[in-house]
Order: sequence, then C-alpha cells, then structure tokens
Amino acid sequence: EAEARGQAEAIAHNLEFMATLKTPIVVVVTGEGGSGGALGIAVGDRILMLQNAVYSVISPEGCASILWRDGSKAPQAADALKITADSLKGLGIIDAIVPEPAGGAHADPAATAAAVKKAVLACLETLCAVPLKSLVAQRYEKFCAMGCR
Repeated sequence: EAEARGQAEAIAHNLEFMATLKTPIVVVVTGEGGSGGALGIAVGDRILMLQNAVYSVISPEGCASILWRDGSKAPQAADALKITADSLKGLGIIDAIVPEPAGGAHADPAATAAAVKKAVLACLETLCAVPLKSLVAQRYEKFCAMGCR
C-alpha cells in the first residue's frame, strides 16, 4: 500500500531536499520514530532523542514478523534493532540524548519542552558558526556514514 501511494519516492525526495538545505538542521525524536518516516528525518546536522524515545526504520513487531514470522518475538527484535537512545548514541546514529523529567516526558511537558529548547539552542549555537557550504558537506558525510560504526 505504501508503494502504491508513493511513500518511498516521497521519502527519497525529502532526503535529497534536506541534504542540500543551506541552513542548520536539528532533528529531535520525541516519541517513536519508525518505518520509512524515521529515515525521512535522518538527514540532520544534529540528531537528538528524548531519553525514552525509540527510533528505527522498522517496528520491532514488523521485524519479528519478517525474520521469524512471529510477532511475539518483538522484544527480541527490539533488542537486536538497538532502538533506544542509549544504543543509538553508542552507535553514532544520534548525537545527543535529551533528559526527560522523572516519570517521562508526559509527566512534565513544560520541563520536557525546556530541555528540548536548551538542547536545540546549544546545537544551533555551534552549527551557526559553520560556513553553510561546509555544513551541507558535513551533513552529507554524516548521513552516508550511518550504520558504519
């Protein structure tokens, strides 16, 4: 169904467009970034995640169904996919983890928003000092290096 609706082409267009934008791009994963949409937001100069967010190109349920034809193996798939902020930071997929208040982001939306704002502003302060031509080249290299670590 996704192919029939042209989602792959839309994601590819988004990746190409974002890769060449002459402005700093800071991506923040706040909840669940999954499927092709996760890939669609992967082109950023800095990628941040809330500490309890998850980010993957396939859901654990989808992965388990494909690999083992058994959706009940989703926890095993989630472990293998390394979808947590800590795992993705260790793999170099994301750049920073934004701490959440006790009980999670939903427990204190104002504190969560303040933490996200602080993290984004810190990224922008650094990124705005980089010449735009260099920024675009570094962004492309960063995206191409994903998964090589």
